[in-house]
Amino acid sequence: MRNSTSVVEELLTAIPQLRPRLYFKTSLTALSHAMEDHILAGNRGALVIASFQQERFYLQEANRYLRIAGLSDQLYVLSGQGTSFTSHSDNYETIAFAPEDALIHEWHLVVMGDDYQACLICRERISMEEIDAPSLDQTRRFEGIWTQDRYVSQRAAEILLDRIAQYRPDIADKTAIAKQRYLDPSVVPSERLEGSGGPDPFTQRLVTYLQAGQYKLLKAYKAITAQEQRERLVNSITSVVRQSLEATEIFEKAATELGQALNVCRCLIYSCSATDTSVIIEHEHLKPTVESLLGETWPLASSPLLDYVQDTQEIVAIADTQDTQSPFRYELDAIRLLIERWRIQSWLIVPLTYQGELVGMIELHHCQPQPYEWTQDDKALVDDIAAHLSVAIIQAKAYANLQNLNHQLEALDRTRANLIAITGHELRTPLSTIQVCLESLATEPDMPGELRQIMIQSALEDAERMRKLVQDFLTLSKLESGRVEWNLESLSIQECVDLAMSSIRARSESTPAPTIKVKIPKQVPLVRADGEWLVEVLVKLLDNASKFTPADGKITVQVTRSSPTYLQVTIADNGRGIEPSRLNAVFDRFYQEEGALRRTTGGTGLGLAMSRQIIEGLGGTIWAESEGKNKGSQFHFTVPIAQGKADHRRSNNSSPRSTGMIGQPATVPGNPSVLLDD
Repeated sequence: MRNSTSVVEELLTAIPQLRPRLYFKTSLTALSHAMEDHILAGNRGALVIASFQQERFYLQEANRYLRIAGLSDQLYVLSGQGTSFTSHSDNYETIAFAPEDALIHEWHLVVMGDDYQACLICRERISMEEIDAPSLDQTRRFEGIWTQDRYVSQRAAEILLDRIAQYRPDIADKTAIAKQRYLDPSVVPSERLEGSGGPDPFTQRLVTYLQAGQYKLLKAYKAITAQEQRERLVNSITSVVRQSLEATEIFEKAATELGQALNVCRCLIYSCSATDTSVIIEHEHLKPTVESLLGETWPLASSPLLDYVQDTQEIVAIADTQDTQSPFRYELDAIRLLIERWRIQSWLIVPLTYQGELVGMIELHHCQPQPYEWTQDDKALVDDIAAHLSVAIIQAKAYANLQNLNHQLEALDRTRANLIAITGHELRTPLSTIQVCLESLATEPDMPGELRQIMIQSALEDAERMRKLVQDFLTLSKLESGRVEWNLESLSIQECVDLAMSSIRARSESTPAPTIKVKIPKQVPLVRADGEWLVEVLVKLLDNASKFTPADGKITVQVTRSSPTYLQVTIADNGRGIEPSRLNAVFDRFYQEEGALRRTTGGTGLGLAMSRQIIEGLGGTIWAESEGKNKGSQFHFTVPIAQGKADHRRSNNSSPRSTGMIGQPATVPGNPSVLLDD
């Protein structure tokens, strides 16, 4: 049979004057033994009712009750049903109850004799405090009544005898005899019922002593548990720091472990420096009912409190953000909207520092309505974690820098290999030609004048080719090292295009080349640039387009206004095209789509790399587009527009070198053919 009603509740309902007290298990054991010893000392014929929570607790005392059974014929023992504990009548009555019965959480002992009466009626108390406390048998606590008052003891015995009769109707006659023998209806409650104690001062002192000892022991257990938790948390995070050099993985683990250990509503961990104005929250731990900050921009400079931590690198612990007497009340008032938006009631901020430099922060938030007083243990624990995380951040940065350096070394190694291959090829060919020409001139004094002139011209052309190669190397090095002094002025884009076209015509007078069409609007503002370098970019892009476009192909130079502050220049062709996956790589140094030693066109692969350095130095951007092989390509770059009155001048009117008549296309003589279109 199962009964869900607590005996403690029944007794307190029957006698409302009683006030329950809190007892440790050790105290209850001592009290129980003291009550049982009265029977074992020779108090024959007493009524004894004992209730154990589980069979294993009964088995620890079974021998004592076997001895008591020899002194009393009214002994009843209740316990949770087990393998060796069942309801039966032998030396004494045993009553087994179901695991769902309320008695499974209670501890009872009633002794009723002629000259001695006492009862111990308690139930185990389990609260959040006990859940977090160490799970040791000595720390178990019970709430109930211990008294030697005859009236209270009789009422407790009556409740338990009724309960026994329900569980075992077969011994109802025996329990009725017990009531008739030991329960005196003439007994009335005393004027003062405190619910504990009695005329036994020794037992009183013993219980008081045990209770005080158990409180001290529980406090020691809690301190040991807190220290163990702290060390376990530190070891866990230290292990992650040792196993991983990824700050993301370390922060995720630390936020989760720390948030769970301190049972906070929200735990944030992020990297920052003393000069950062804000950060993006990427790592947090929070309770399900709390709103997440992931992805939010967290203000630093505009938050006086966080700004204070950045400057002082001190721990800030605020128990109540609503407290008008807080030493940080002015800082909190300045961010009141932020506090209310994220429901921050209690706030702990611990800086992450390394060698005096701020590298990050840990923030703990309590969002419940009640303030939380941060303890010294809380602050010490978070400070320990902060020390390890600070080292982890530095290690992660060092690792990232090392990886970056490795990538740079790999790129430098590829550059070196390309440099050797390309320069070897580009220098060997003209040197061979120069050597053959000079040897022929030196060994053939009777060489015809016409052939001699051809030899000299070939040597001069290849020497010029070598000079330009060396010049490209020097120019790119100067651009990449930042040693270029830009002479910025207001320029006509038309003039720059004309100068570039003149250079292209001069280079390709003897070979067929594709048609180049220029499209520049009638009204176009001046640009702010260095004219020499801008013309150099146009020349290199046109030269690159000519190399990969057949002689019957077409190249277009178009100028548009891409934004209020920039002009965009596009050089498009219908030639070989570029694979989309290589559009970014074409601007790398020594990039050759066909390979360094098996290409069909000349060049070192430096032209586009130089163009990118120049455009970025002038404050613009450059990029390439192509739909793939044999579908042509487009190279775009932007140049800042000059500010002021000159913005409204027409570039073709301001260009003394512009060709063609305004308003109609014109063919420019020479090779390649050029169409100008306003």
